[in-house]
Amino acid sequence: MKDDTLLKNEIPAEAAVLASRTTLLYPHESATRRTHDLSGLWKFKLDKLDEGEAAGWWDGLNDGRFIPVPCSWNDLFDDAKSYCGAAWYETEFRIEADAGRQLILRFGSAVYRAKAWLNAQLLGEHVGGHLPFAFDVTGIIRADAPNRLVVMVENKLVVDRVPGIPDRKKYRLHTIHYPQTTYDFFPYSGLHRPVLLCALPATHVHDVTVVTTRSGADGVVDVSFTVSGGWTGLARLSLDDGKAPLSADVAVRDGQGRATISVPAARLWSPDSPFLYGLAITLGGDRVIDEYRMKIGIRTVEVRGTELLLNGKPVFLKGFGKHEDFVLHGRGLDLVVLVRDFELLKWVGANSFRTSHYPYAEEALMLADQYGLLVIDETPAVSHVFSDPPDIIERRRKHLQGVLTDLIARDHNHACVIMWSVANEPLPKPFHTLDDAPADSVEKGIAFFRPLFEHVRVLDSSRPVIMVSVHGGPNEWLDFSDVVCTNSYNAWYAVSGNLEEAETVLEQELTAFRDRHSGKPIFLTEFGADANAGGHSQPPEMWSEDYQGELVAMYLRVADKFPEIIGTHPWAFADFKTSESIMRVSGLNFKGAFTRDRRPKIVARVLRESWAGFRIAVPDKRC
Repeated sequence: MKDDTLLKNEIPAEAAVLASRTTLLYPHESATRRTHDLSGLWKFKLDKLDEGEAAGWWDGLNDGRFIPVPCSWNDLFDDAKSYCGAAWYETEFRIEADAGRQLILRFGSAVYRAKAWLNAQLLGEHVGGHLPFAFDVTGIIRADAPNRLVVMVENKLVVDRVPGIPDRKKYRLHTIHYPQTTYDFFPYSGLHRPVLLCALPATHVHDVTVVTTRSGADGVVDVSFTVSGGWTGLARLSLDDGKAPLSADVAVRDGQGRATISVPAARLWSPDSPFLYGLAITLGGDRVIDEYRMKIGIRTVEVRGTELLLNGKPVFLKGFGKHEDFVLHGRGLDLVVLVRDFELLKWVGANSFRTSHYPYAEEALMLADQYGLLVIDETPAVSHVFSDPPDIIERRRKHLQGVLTDLIARDHNHACVIMWSVANEPLPKPFHTLDDAPADSVEKGIAFFRPLFEHVRVLDSSRPVIMVSVHGGPNEWLDFSDVVCTNSYNAWYAVSGNLEEAETVLEQELTAFRDRHSGKPIFLTEFGADANAGGHSQPPEMWSEDYQGELVAMYLRVADKFPEIIGTHPWAFADFKTSESIMRVSGLNFKGAFTRDRRPKIVARVLRESWAGFRIAVPDKRC
């Protein structure tokens, strides 16, 4: 019995690459594809002693409580509030017999490490949250009988993960957080996005890359795709605008196909007119083998001098950094909240947001395509430091390179995505530490970031690549960015409480920043102040809504003096949960323009008035 247990739990040599062989295309349904959502109430059990795998929990949980999937576990159960460890999920489902189809089990996200078993057979594991992974379960699914899916999810806070945490044995911390992180948001964990069972034809479209350009008034849509099993045959591309579909026949050889469609008088995608074409890829001639459908927008984005151009015209980014965060569900996907957030973004006059500080759900990007919201797509590399041992830094670099590969593969076809953000607030040493940064930390950061930026540009040359810096972040690292981005907190963390002096300091800092990065666009990616909803003072004082509004208005006023600045994103869209500490009242960051339950503060109306009537795709970006 012991030997059998070990065999069942031993990951085969090929398991590490199993997911890479399995299509990760979002499972849009079509005439040949079906999707069964396994989300709902699952069994759930904490594994505080890390005994579950050895005890055979993968063969079914004998006890447990119910948990919704998707959601975070932290806000649901008192004993799991600040729990960062392993927990187990179980669900049962049935599926009809479906001969000749490939069955794919797809997880939208599991934070941070997941290991899955189906009918007591190990499927494999995935490390790193926020991005999808999938397994081929064709030969494991039981037709017309119950199937038991068990998943272990683990979110331990360790130093060599992305993002990492400070080594409390090495660093002297002057501010203790619970749980202890380097990043200023809560380490929510769980199955945060839908779990889907997808039925595909054995021969199917495996991956798609769409690149759009312009030729005068015409659009040019270049589509390359791969087909499973190295299939050779005839395919057809169809582009539908609701009136006059365009099509092209494609000869697919050894699983590779490519074609270009010219679109006369194309309807370009933009925040003012987020028009989406329907793209269909159909394999086979008279007998359809597979059909994959998706929506695309025709648009271009580029940096030219100190301007960011959308469809050849300057664009000014108005919006926020935000979080996937809401009461009770934590970081779990909630379509109700998502729609409300986008409605509020439109109400306040925003045209953009940054996925701070991790990739958001695919559903958020699909909705951003529909709403015409511009997205800066960011990795989980937040608060990386370069005072850690070289082996730790290298493990993070390798993992981050894989994250960038997967992020671009997932999101590169979205018209809304206009930039890739490699990292947020990297620093020579952690925040809240008393230790000095090593003398070679800047050089370590250069060696870390240079190959990552090169990697992104090889994978996608059609979008700018950035990183986001902060007070004290080395300028040398920003030299790799196409747009130089900075988080600035004058009048809050620096020059605290003195708005008049902070305005002078900010103008001086931006002047020096512009001179250091001459010839590049500047993007103010964060600035702001905490404000308790309903708190007021005259004259404005810190923590009041009045002070928050005055501070943000001051930043907008100063930014208006610098034509190189192509965007202002106050931090943050809404209040969000953090670890507990003396820095955070009630374990919350109150810098939101909206409360955590989406009620506007004074600053939301300040922004709405400031951004009113601002057209985002016009020759003069200051009109």
